Parts: sequence; C-alpha cells; structure tokens
Amino acid sequence: MTTVADIRASLDTWYPPELAETWDRPGLVCGDPADSVSTVACALEATDAVVEAAIDAGAQMLVVHHPLLLRGVSSVAADTPKGRIVHRLIRSGIALMSAHTNADAAVGGVNDVLAELLGIRVTGPLERAAVGDNPLEGIGRVGQLDESMTLRDLTARVAERLPATVWGVRAAGDTQRTVRTVALCSGAGDSLLEDAARSGADVYLTSDLRHHPADEHLRAGGPALIDTAHWASESPWCRSVADRISAAHDVTTTVLDVRTDPWTIGIRREDI
Repeated sequence: MTTVADIRASLDTWYPPELAETWDRPGLVCGDPADSVSTVACALEATDAVVEAAIDAGAQMLVVHHPLLLRGVSSVAADTPKGRIVHRLIRSGIALMSAHTNADAAVGGVNDVLAELLGIRVTGPLERAAVGDNPLEGIGRVGQLDESMTLRDLTARVAERLPATVWGVRAAGDTQRTVRTVALCSGAGDSLLEDAARSGADVYLTSDLRHHPADEHLRAGGPALIDTAHWASESPWCRSVADRISAAHDVTTTVLDVRTDPWTIGIRREDI
C-alpha cells in the first residue's frame, strides 16, 4: 500500500525542501500522511477547477507546483477562496502537496524540464543554491542550444514547443542576432536579470518581465530577452513529476487537463 507519506518522501527526495527560498512554503498542505493513495493527480496549482478535476479523476492526492497557502492567512473558512479549496479537498479525502522553488532549484526539476523541452544542454544554474554540495542545483539554468539560431528562430521554437497561451511569446533585441548560450528561469525571473547578464548568455528566457527592468537591462548591454507566459514555462513539469511518481510507486498518475493560465483574451490591433 502506498501512502501520502510515501509520496511526500519521494517528492522531498527529488526536490529537497532545503533548496526552497526562505520566503517559500512548499510541502504538505492538508491530508493525513497515513492515508492510502492509489491515484495521484498533478497540476500547476490548486484552483477550484483543478480540485473538481482531481475529484472526478478519483485521486487521493494532488501534487502541484504553486503553494496554495504561500502568503499568510488568518482563516481557512469555507466561505473564503482558499478555505473553500481546503475544505473541498479534506471532505473529498484528497491530500494536497506542493513543490515550488525547491522543484525549481533541484536537478531534474522545473528548470531542467524546460531546458530539455527547448533543446538546451544545461551546464549549470543561473544562481547557485545557498545550501548543498551539488554545483548543478540552484534557481534558473544556463546552457547551450543544440544548434545556433537567430533570436527570431529561437522565439518561434519556444512558441512551438511550449503550451499555447493568449499571451504568446515575445522577445526583445535584434531579431537576427545569432544566439547559442541561453540563460533561463521558469516562472517570474526579472529578479535575475543581472545574473543573466553576468552569465555570458546570448539570450535570457523567463516570464512576467516588466517594462522598466527589461528596458534598463537592454540599455545596459544585457542579453536579448524572451518573455513567455508564466503558466506555459512551468506546466511541462507536471508531466515530469507524474511520470516520476508512477515509476517509483504502485499508483496511477494523471496530469489534469485544466488550464490555470489566468489570461483568456489576447487581441492585437490588426485583429480588431
């Protein structure tokens, strides 16, 4: 019999909690570690629609990337958005666990999945982890493309290989510039713009870039930028963690077919 504790132990081995940023709150959110598990559902985050899908899938455990209770709360009453989810999970007998920045930093985690998907051979982290002895652990990655290409062609590859969103993929820099060395950070990564510049990369790929930091970065001579939707850069990890769980335990895993990207409309002027 596989238990919640067994799945938690595997997740903590693959994505060590000590690799998490100090502000982060990954781990088991709700559920009894002693409860048995036969089906594990995986998604990027626990939304109402995701929980509904997990119930429909007959799951006893939901594994996500984004922590439900990342920021402090004083109540999980059932008439609050997060409380409603916690109550629904408990009433349905579903444990909830997240692996967040620890999964970003770990070897084989979110950033490595993204790099592999885009044809980038990783040589090291963008920002090395403050703990541990593995030089490959840390936030972000730096690596080499399988072939040199223009910034335009790399942007097209990213758009083709990542899940489609209304946000799409945008880039900043000389579109015909040849790029080979790539720095990347899944999710919001504008706090690592200076690290990307120091890495010697030709291009930095991340999500949620803001106007002023991006503009100042480029004017300072930093690498070209590729900006993706946050959900698109991280969601490929869901299949990876599902496969790891099913390989390690006698359980069924499912990646929930629920898009949690909050953006629903993207309109260009020429589309009007």
